[in-house]
Amino acid sequence: MSTIEMPLVLFSVLSQTAIGLVVINSCRQWAADGPAKTDRGQWGIVLAFLITGMAASFFHLGHPLQAYTALKHLGKAWLSWELLGISVFLCLTLLGFFMVKGKNARLVTTLTALVGVLTLLFMGMTYAPPGYPAVNNVLPLVFFLITALLLGTGFSAWVAPSAAKPWLTRILTVTLIVGVIVYLIVPCIWLSGGTSMAQTGWTWFASPLYWGRVAVGLVLPLAVLWRIKDIPLWLPVLILLGELMGRAAFFRDTVHAAANIGGLQ
Repeated sequence: MSTIEMPLVLFSVLSQTAIGLVVINSCRQWAADGPAKTDRGQWGIVLAFLITGMAASFFHLGHPLQAYTALKHLGKAWLSWELLGISVFLCLTLLGFFMVKGKNARLVTTLTALVGVLTLLFMGMTYAPPGYPAVNNVLPLVFFLITALLLGTGFSAWVAPSAAKPWLTRILTVTLIVGVIVYLIVPCIWLSGGTSMAQTGWTWFASPLYWGRVAVGLVLPLAVLWRIKDIPLWLPVLILLGELMGRAAFFRDTVHAAANIGGLQ
């Protein structure tokens, strides 16, 4: 971290969007619409986000064609589990796309959603390294879950039937409120921590990316939902922009413990 790492920003945000879409769709099928079928367009948008994110991640690798070798380290590296999880998620998404009209379509959707949630857990562990005290905890997973729910719910409004729109609007509203609370309180908590943690808090508060994420990705969408009680087609794009700014701040503005080596405490 300590740099924006745009390939990782795109990979993490877009893949989490894909996971959120499947999770929301699975919940909609079981809780809101009963056994409603998932059409090919819904799987197609999941694939579009997922493949774009995975393609972006290759620009972060020194030897992209050898990315599969990370699977050799499942016993000691969360990154390997992240790669395994996203690979299985991709395979299940392709299965769902091609068997969308089959009698087991809802089962595939549910299984894909469960694998997606596990992959979010692996991502949260991957981006919680000991060298970054501020995020060496459950916070990356919390951030990623918020991203998945925000974007999964928002972009679901593009393909979900009109009867599901009020349900999606309520979920998005609650998630936005939770997001505002989390992103405003967490840096304040960091300020009361150790040196590196406190520096991270001050760096986030001084970051235009952080405040852009809060304003563009959380507060403004919340105001729109409060006013019109619906999810316009352009709103998920606005939330996506906010998430990209927030993820860039996560990578660039989180302070490594090594920054204080040799300094006076």
